Amino acid sequence: MRLHALVGGTTEIVGPESSLADAAEAMADQETDYVVVIDNRELVGILTERDIVVAVSEGTDLGAALVEEWMSEAPDTFKPDVTVAEGVAWLLETGYRHLPVMADSELLGVVTIRDLMWAQTQQD
Repeated sequence: MRLHALVGGTTEIVGPESSLADAAEAMADQETDYVVVIDNRELVGILTERDIVVAVSEGTDLGAALVEEWMSEAPDTFKPDVTVAEGVAWLLETGYRHLPVMADSELLGVVTIRDLMWAQTQQD
């Protein structure tokens, strides 16, 4: 199975100048644990609930702090034809939980660790 088979649904997008509070609200509204950060139609980062937890633990004002200050910049991206096994290997190597899938310069969506676990169970 390839990543393109797992891309679907809505990917929540915020700008780098959005507040952490707005990003957290977007995550809650979409019941997801990440948002992608787009600036001038380009993927510039990804912000996860882990990033927000760290910000909270440091006493950050979520209404004043900007996404660009806390996001993972320039995340690795993957082509749609990458296999699930390759995606799993990358996650295990890096400790990340999200794989942005891109075709040329277009974001197709994000494959999560949960998506990959589901795909692995379907292959057995």
